[in-house]
Amino acid sequence: MSKYILAIDQGTTSSRALVFDNNGNTKSIAQKEFTQYFPKPGWVEHDANEIWSSQMAVTIEAVSKAKLHADHIAAIGITNQRETTIVWNRKTGEPVYNAIVWQDRRTADYCDQLIKEGWEEKIRGKTGLVIDAYFVATKVKWILDNVDNARGKAEAGELVFGTVDSWLLWNLTNGHKHITDITNASRTLLFNIHTLNWDQELLDLFKIPRSMLPEVCDSSGDIAHTSGMLFARKIPITGVAGDQHAALFGQMCTKEGMVKNTYGTGCFMLMNIGNKPLVSKNKLLTTIAWKIGNEIHYALEGSIFISGAVVQWLRDGLGLIKTAKDSEKMARSVKDTDGVYFVPAFTGLGAPYWNQHAKGTMVGISRGTTAAHIVRASLESIAFQTHDVLKAMEADSNISIKELRVDGGATENDFLMQFQSTILDTQIIKSKTTEVTALGAAYLAGLGVGFWKDQNDIIQKWKVDKTYSPEQDSNVEKQLESWKKAVQTTNYWTNPN
Repeated sequence: MSKYILAIDQGTTSSRALVFDNNGNTKSIAQKEFTQYFPKPGWVEHDANEIWSSQMAVTIEAVSKAKLHADHIAAIGITNQRETTIVWNRKTGEPVYNAIVWQDRRTADYCDQLIKEGWEEKIRGKTGLVIDAYFVATKVKWILDNVDNARGKAEAGELVFGTVDSWLLWNLTNGHKHITDITNASRTLLFNIHTLNWDQELLDLFKIPRSMLPEVCDSSGDIAHTSGMLFARKIPITGVAGDQHAALFGQMCTKEGMVKNTYGTGCFMLMNIGNKPLVSKNKLLTTIAWKIGNEIHYALEGSIFISGAVVQWLRDGLGLIKTAKDSEKMARSVKDTDGVYFVPAFTGLGAPYWNQHAKGTMVGISRGTTAAHIVRASLESIAFQTHDVLKAMEADSNISIKELRVDGGATENDFLMQFQSTILDTQIIKSKTTEVTALGAAYLAGLGVGFWKDQNDIIQKWKVDKTYSPEQDSNVEKQLESWKKAVQTTNYWTNPN
């Protein structure tokens, strides 16, 4: 009987499931969007039960579409939106509050307070992260402080917390496993990336009881089994990783110095920095890339909060385009932006600026500015933000990046990819498989169950779809200078002092 790997890909705006064969080809895919809640400005929430129900639905649909049944599935791999935080009752499995999404900014003032109190260097030294509302710990603290009786119940051992991977694993095992993988743990502000353990000093700082914490597992190996409720038999779950870590592995960036960029709702660039953590001097994050057996890899990461979401905003917020594909045609209809620059800081600015309070800013508008200029400036903003992160990465690693492997929805936009290559003066390599994040989870799961022999076996299956090389453009330096001014304007707007 032919065997396949089932990848569960739980994202920010939709739940997806994919079935992969031994060559890494997609046999089937199912996807379902779910509700986004914005209860207050800067707040973003999901219904954790809807995350689970939508994920369960597409998982069953993907297997059915492939005309398979449970016996055909060798293993399951899980990848997930990171930092999104859920607290639920240990006995009933019911969330005590909506999932607080990674984009949520409600704890920004508390983060400012921690920085003023001098915690920044200590937290960066332990976790590799900066103090920002983006991460998990402040979200958990907010729930414990603001939901009736939550803190008392947590201290009595009645509540647990987890990121989305933990929530899925809890439900897939019918509440028998409260675990998280090491990549997701490294995004919490609570996990020491040197000792590879939860850090008691940080738990005390955020007033989070240790009893709430999930057990930390490797990214690949014997992690758990489904309970038998989802399918007729118990299926091994042998791969788990946060979405950007899974994408790094899916792009086969397995050697030190290799870099990938994923263009999704946000934009996330990761560089494999090998077996030792490197603390960034340029406001990048140090994170755990994956742990397989006794081998651990670390990564430098630049997190851009808004990339593909800017195209959604052009479509849904402004009505300038009807589909995402229209953005490329409109951008090409003008020779440049006519001096318009757009900093899409809808949820603050991420790396390398880390301004939690920044707002979206557009500069250079004239009477002659058209919708096409705004669309082009919006696409170019994705490339400019990526440029800033890549240059910070080169400075930290002392490595000149000559190749960037890319994936995600925006890589379908030829205009953006070519502009990206020119602005970076770097070759852009688009992989044949667009579903790189899910594929990375599948690869981790396959390794964990012996579906693939080793990493070299997988590397042979990685294929290039298209390569973009830099074009000569005398305006690049001027454009980058103007972009820097636009970012300075954005920062000034929220902090005029």
